[in-house]
Amino acid sequence: MSLSNRSNTSAKGFDWAGFIWLFLFFWYFSGITQLLIQLTGTSGFTGFRQAFVMSAIWLAPMLLFPKQTRVMAALIGVVLWACSMASLGYFFIYQQEFSQSVIFIMFESNVSEAGEYMTQYFAWWMVAAFLAHTLVAYFLWTRLRPVYMPRGRALVAAAAILLAVVGYPLIKQTVHTGSLASGFDKFETRIEPAVPWQMAVAYHRYLDTLAGMQDMLHSASKIPPLHNLKDAMANQPATLVLVIGESTNRQRMSLYGYPRETTPELDKLKDQLAVFNNVITPRPYTIEALQQVLTFADEESPDLYLSTPSLVSMMKQAGYKTFWITNQQTMTKRNTMLTTFSEQADEQVYLNNNRNQNAAQYDGDVIEPFNKALADAAPRKLIVVHLLGTHMSYQYRYPSSFDKFQDRNGVPAGVRDDQLPTYNSYDNAVLYNDFVVSSLIKDYAKTDPNGFLLYLSDHGEDVFDSAGHDTLGRNENKPTAPMYTIPFMAWASPKWRASHDWNFAQDLGRPYSSSHLIHTWADLAGLSFDELDRSKSLVSDSFKPVPLMIGNPYEREQKALIDFSLMKPKAVPDIVKQ
Repeated sequence: MSLSNRSNTSAKGFDWAGFIWLFLFFWYFSGITQLLIQLTGTSGFTGFRQAFVMSAIWLAPMLLFPKQTRVMAALIGVVLWACSMASLGYFFIYQQEFSQSVIFIMFESNVSEAGEYMTQYFAWWMVAAFLAHTLVAYFLWTRLRPVYMPRGRALVAAAAILLAVVGYPLIKQTVHTGSLASGFDKFETRIEPAVPWQMAVAYHRYLDTLAGMQDMLHSASKIPPLHNLKDAMANQPATLVLVIGESTNRQRMSLYGYPRETTPELDKLKDQLAVFNNVITPRPYTIEALQQVLTFADEESPDLYLSTPSLVSMMKQAGYKTFWITNQQTMTKRNTMLTTFSEQADEQVYLNNNRNQNAAQYDGDVIEPFNKALADAAPRKLIVVHLLGTHMSYQYRYPSSFDKFQDRNGVPAGVRDDQLPTYNSYDNAVLYNDFVVSSLIKDYAKTDPNGFLLYLSDHGEDVFDSAGHDTLGRNENKPTAPMYTIPFMAWASPKWRASHDWNFAQDLGRPYSSSHLIHTWADLAGLSFDELDRSKSLVSDSFKPVPLMIGNPYEREQKALIDFSLMKPKAVPDIVKQ
């Protein structure tokens, strides 16, 4: 554009149409995937909004150097296009957002496995979709034109964009968290939905989380084995299964007396199940709970998870090939401990690589790898299946075919109309969880195994259940019974029953904390060792009931819970007794 033409443009006013075309071009590369996520209901609106805001950052250089608009847009666009192709392709295949977990899986896989994935999931329509994606990007590029402003105004506008998109959010998060490192971590979460930051943030967090996990694994490798371990089942084929649920409160299961039929399949299997009705979790959070559930740690000795073998390590020492199948998020800073547990197994299957926990990810995906593990030739196997269960947000935990509960039938009168959709979606999530858990039991039974399957949830969830019907979620500082009451049940094969005492009728009501699971598991599996305490085994004749403890053992005194069984309606306390 000549100087005279530029002056004419300035005289006519700001070129809003050109500005909008520029923004649309840069937004497109992040927006197309986020738009698909919205249209498919895969996740919430946050990612879409954040990608929209972050796309504005590329307008700053366009305003500062308008003469180079087409060239700069082309160079930046190629990078954004390449990243968007990877992000879009991943969404086509898995209906998930690209995240650090994807990078973890990529580095955990070999070339052969990658080829198998490509063969299994590739479809020719993807070629057309990628071509269309590229052509739209090229079309948008052809519509770009310089947007001229007086130099001073351009500097102010560019500075304002950078301040609004980068400066203000980073400063705000730093002030809010009290440190630059924490503020930057929060800021990364804001920019992650947009390309190319999606790749950069994912890789940075992958390296950071991997370092923490490797430190934990290194420490775990130095933990001495159990002393004098003996196996009553030594050299006999056996397949044992541990299914860990998520956020499932037993009082919302018809198996435990809930009036709505939320567990129809488990109800049918009830006569084959040992259903324990007085088990609680020590902590209402996954990581903190499983640090105790899967190790010798408990509320009185919470640091033992650092110095004693995990349940997986114990079974490996006993000669079992171990599998870990998880539908939980894999590589996040919060989930480092979970991934450390999984990496102790011989084989791992990671199914949930979503960037956002609030995304549609169905537990039915665990069934295929579970059956593959069952078919493994190893004569002695431990299979751990970690479900996403009924984790918030509940509407993402089940497919539309399980959207059964939509009215007030069976809902407590105190639940308000605005709370009803959430209340119902939780029950629908419990219904789908019933399908998954019962399917695992049925598929396990089909193999005619010699062994047992045990299912429990990591913790519960209060979804307008407690007195007042105002509590949603979990809060350790304001504990309510639904946060801690969990399902706990076991199924054993005919072969196992024939050679073991599996009559637990007198044990089903024992007050028990899942923090002592490793003792119960060892007892059920026929293991003995010096560290085993049968007074902490739910199924042992040596069991001794003790006050059930909950709370953060590092910050304050634990709280003893009395009469914590909620499945006897007349005996339900209005508040948690302490």
